[in-house]
Amino acid sequence: MKTVFSPLHHRRTAMTELDGGILIAPHEKPSRAETILARVNQEQLGDVLPAQEFGLGPVLRVHTRNYVDFLNNSWADWTAAGKPGEAIPAVWPGRGMRHRVPKDIDGRLGYYSFAAETSITEGTWDAARASANVALTAQALVANGEPAAFALCRPPGHHAHTDLFGGYCFFNNAALSAQAFRDQGARRVAVLDVDFHHGNGTQSIFYRRDDVMTISLHGDPDLVFPHFLGFEDESGEGPGEGFNLNLVYPPGTPFSVWREGLETACARVKAYQPDALVIALGVDTFEDDPISFFKLTSADYLLLGERLGKLNLPTLFTMEGGYDVDAIGVNVVNVLKGFEATRL
Repeated sequence: MKTVFSPLHHRRTAMTELDGGILIAPHEKPSRAETILARVNQEQLGDVLPAQEFGLGPVLRVHTRNYVDFLNNSWADWTAAGKPGEAIPAVWPGRGMRHRVPKDIDGRLGYYSFAAETSITEGTWDAARASANVALTAQALVANGEPAAFALCRPPGHHAHTDLFGGYCFFNNAALSAQAFRDQGARRVAVLDVDFHHGNGTQSIFYRRDDVMTISLHGDPDLVFPHFLGFEDESGEGPGEGFNLNLVYPPGTPFSVWREGLETACARVKAYQPDALVIALGVDTFEDDPISFFKLTSADYLLLGERLGKLNLPTLFTMEGGYDVDAIGVNVVNVLKGFEATRL
C-alpha cells in the first residue's frame, strides 16, 4: 500500500492546548506523524510518496470561502492586533446572540470555531493545506486504480465543519476525499470513521445528502468531546435521512463489544454499495490513549484492518486521532497490514 506524507506538517508545532483549565503541551504534536512514518518504513508497507499541490478548488467544494479566507489570514490578523500568545478562541455566538462575523480577530476566532482547545499558530495554514493535499494525493491514487492508499494527514480533519475548526482539525480531509470521489464520477461514497471521537464535522457536511453515507463508531458524546453531535438518533435529514449512522459506546468498551458495531457498520456499507470507501482512521480507541476510554489492544487493529479489507472496495485511509505516541505507529500500521493481508 502506498503512503502519502508531507513534511510540511511540522509547520504546525503548537505550544498550547487548553485542558482542565490550564494550558498544556498539545496531545496533537508532530511526533505522532513521524512515529507512524517510521513504522511504515520499518515494516516496508510500500512506497512513501510526496503530496501534490491541488490548490484550493477541492477545499472550496467542502469549506466556505469566508472560512478558508479566515484560516489563511487569522495568524497575521492575530499578530497585527498585538496578541502575545497563540490564537485561542475565547468567545462564541451562544443561544440568543446574533450569528454575524465580527471585525475583531477575537470575535472571528469564536465565530469560526466550536472549541477552545485548538490554537492557531504561525504555521497552521501551511500544515492544514499540506494535510489536505496529502489526502487528495492519496485519493487520486485510489481513483486512478490503486486498490487502497494511506493519507498520513496531520493535522487531522474529521472534526472540521464547512466553516468551523476545533478538535485539532481545520480542513476535513475525509470529506474532501469523499467529495473528490464524487466529483470524479463515483455514484456513492461511504465514510467510515473508526476514531474514538465522533466525526462531527463529516456528519454535518453530508447530513442532508444521500450520495455520501457517513458512519461513526465512538465514545458516548454525553461523556466526551465533541458532546453536541454523535448521538444514535441522528440519522440524516431530508435526502440524507437514513444515510448517517452513529454507534455509541461507554467507558471501558473492549474490542469484543466494539467489534459488534464494526460488523453493523460494515453490513451497512455493503448494503449501500459504494464505489469508494474512506476510512477516517483514528487509533485513539487504544487502551492506553491519554484522552480516550476504550480498551482496544494493538493486536485488535490487525483484526480491524482484516475486516475492512473484506469489504473489497477501493479504500482510502485518512489519518485522524491517536495520542499514545509510543504505540501509534504500531497500531496504525497494524490496521494497514491487516487490510493488506486480505487483498493478497
